Amino acid sequence: MSQAFLFERQGDTERWTLSDPATRNALSDAMVLGLYEATLRAKQDETLRIVVLTGAPGAFSAGGSLGHFSSAIGQPLQPGEDDPLIAMNRGFGDVLHALCALPQLLVCAVDGAAMGGGFGLVCCADHVIATQRSSFATPEVTLGLPPAQIAPFVWQRLGDAAARQCLLQGRVYRAEDAQALGLVDEVTHDGELERGLQERLEQLKRAAPGAVASTKRLLQRLRGDVPDLRDEAAIAFAAALRGAEAAAGLSAFAKKQPAPWASKQ
Repeated sequence: MSQAFLFERQGDTERWTLSDPATRNALSDAMVLGLYEATLRAKQDETLRIVVLTGAPGAFSAGGSLGHFSSAIGQPLQPGEDDPLIAMNRGFGDVLHALCALPQLLVCAVDGAAMGGGFGLVCCADHVIATQRSSFATPEVTLGLPPAQIAPFVWQRLGDAAARQCLLQGRVYRAEDAQALGLVDEVTHDGELERGLQERLEQLKRAAPGAVASTKRLLQRLRGDVPDLRDEAAIAFAAALRGAEAAAGLSAFAKKQPAPWASKQ
């Protein structure tokens, strides 16, 4: 198991921790792979009742990490060249679909920022508990990128109007605002996340595991599967990352300057 993704078993509950504090738990390739492998294992574990997904202290997740693909920003593909960005991005889509398909209850415990891909992970949860200092945003469009893989999950979680507000504006929501939006279920005082989480887990365990799994299947049938846009989303993201807007937007972000399209005329 990668040190970027940790899991701890406590009886019939597992805690999955995104663990790279230096990057505010940005979603590296190793972290995404660890998370995906954990979902495959959990799906077959009939003794597991609840999964708690959280981040190492300081943040939930700052979102996607470009890692060794940073050299591709603004660089078009050569004719006939296969784009590794497509497989990388689609892999995160696989994680989101796998999380939604878990038969166990999935609880997200958020203390700090949940941005971009981190926001998408939160949308997969059955219950979300967050501290008052937590914040939520999908800032991709402000960087010249589409929030491609997370868009269907944000849309299903929040509905069309709220999803458009999040995905097309990139605004930041405080915990209370995210609760009003329907993304967060309960907000705790700062420093009291663990206490609030344990109280919630106690209540959740009053539900029989088999009944929970069956109910989740019925709810999935009722609302329909999340639209499977993994291939289309991956192609759109890769193309955008290699384009001029992403190059300009990410460069401006790194310099803490406004993007060119945000400048006053």
